[in-house]
Amino acid sequence: MSQGRIITGDELKADVTVSCDVCVVGSGSGGAWTALELVKQGKRVVMLEEGGYHTRREFDMTEPRAFQTLYQELGNRATDDLALTILQGRSVGGGTTVNWCSTFRTPDRILALWRDRHGVDTLSPEVLTPHWEAIERRLHVAPWPQELINENNKVLWDGLGALGYERGLIRRNVNNCLNLGACGMGCPVDAKQSMLVTVLPDAVEQGLTLYSDCSARVLDWDGRRVRAVHAEVVDGLTRKPTGVKVTVKPKVTVVSGGAINSPALLMRSELLSEGRVGERTWVHPVLMMMAEFEHEVNAFRGAPQSVYSHHFIERGPGKMGYFLEVPPVHPMLASIVATGSGDETIELMTKLKHLNVMIAIHVDGLLPEETGGTVRLRRGGYGRHSINYAFTDAHWEAFRHSCKEMAKLQFAAGAKRVRSLHLAPVTLRSPSEVDALDAAPWAPVQVKVATAHQMGGCRMGKDPSTSVVDPRLRYHGLDNLFVVDGSVLPTSLGVNPQETIFGIARWAAGHIGQAV
Repeated sequence: MSQGRIITGDELKADVTVSCDVCVVGSGSGGAWTALELVKQGKRVVMLEEGGYHTRREFDMTEPRAFQTLYQELGNRATDDLALTILQGRSVGGGTTVNWCSTFRTPDRILALWRDRHGVDTLSPEVLTPHWEAIERRLHVAPWPQELINENNKVLWDGLGALGYERGLIRRNVNNCLNLGACGMGCPVDAKQSMLVTVLPDAVEQGLTLYSDCSARVLDWDGRRVRAVHAEVVDGLTRKPTGVKVTVKPKVTVVSGGAINSPALLMRSELLSEGRVGERTWVHPVLMMMAEFEHEVNAFRGAPQSVYSHHFIERGPGKMGYFLEVPPVHPMLASIVATGSGDETIELMTKLKHLNVMIAIHVDGLLPEETGGTVRLRRGGYGRHSINYAFTDAHWEAFRHSCKEMAKLQFAAGAKRVRSLHLAPVTLRSPSEVDALDAAPWAPVQVKVATAHQMGGCRMGKDPSTSVVDPRLRYHGLDNLFVVDGSVLPTSLGVNPQETIFGIARWAAGHIGQAV
């Protein structure tokens, strides 16, 4: 097969219609691996990506440029009530272009839960392990050396050690990493083995045609088959339609837009699965605690995430578990998550070099009574959606518990002050004051909650009355439509999700190719 190419939106001056074997919508974790495996099978694959094509030459390690070009809604995506901030990638490579490189296989207990509760009998460690092994070789996945962890991660490592909690080193998909700390802004030296610099170039070399700045708007279907994918070229700066249309006529369509954009595309196409599309969305809700140290932490330098703990991943019946990591603390990101008055924020930012932030990532979707969030279409605002996520008593109990444990860890690592991210922050000056967090206002908008992991909304399952796609990711009711991304996950994972999606996509491409 001849080499493919990447076609950017500014190259398209007139409407385009193209036929192919497979149209893949989305170029992130799911779409990239699916496309690569399909072109290796000799399939003619066209990929549509609504984000722009940006490379290391543009990655100048500045947040204003990164948020404007590489994130959904310029990094301001949120639930309707503003109680949950949503960080999600939007460019060629999707979230892998801006994530922090944490790479975990799907936990066995999660695969077992999917099998027993949701009828997903196609996925198991035995099925996925060969795919993970191949993926890890291609992406140079390896634990980050302990001697290279930065001061920010060392706070978590030392705190866990002091309290006797379980701890480990994160495996990262990097090659010749310079430890710059700019992973969330796009790697300026292509050391991060994102889809942008690995799997997608591999696929293009073998025939993939990728249209960037091209937003898939509607799937045209009739009977049991998708006939065409209708897309619009969007301006890279304004993100508004230019008026140029792209129509793809595939034999098979794969939707890989992620847990918010994939449900939205299906809903715009009136593929509702009796209302199940956009339901049971999981987000790994993140709570944060900020600590100030006497010495410089410089949390904006070095590998962003290299230490983790699953000490609290299972907390007993009826309780939500969580895992612990740290994020980088760059100026814009810090000021976005900081709470309090303007003067307080200004004072806080003057101490940036001395700040550590710890995060607790909560594992939603495992308790039988949980219903998760919803994604719906919103009138007006191109590319915006109505997103809702209600916190339950189990959430608030886990949020209080995790914030208290993070404070203990930060003090154990030597913090002189620890501050919650409530609208009216609670400042602690010693471990003996940790219980003061119990009296804080635990309510929506009163405490900062964020997510960088979106899952669900098109969940897989054997029963068509309770799921959107079957255990082989085919949309119930259509013969040539598959969904391959984080939206198919029946629950959240309890680990960073990129390798789970990589593995499922590489596996799914085998039988998707047979449907052509």
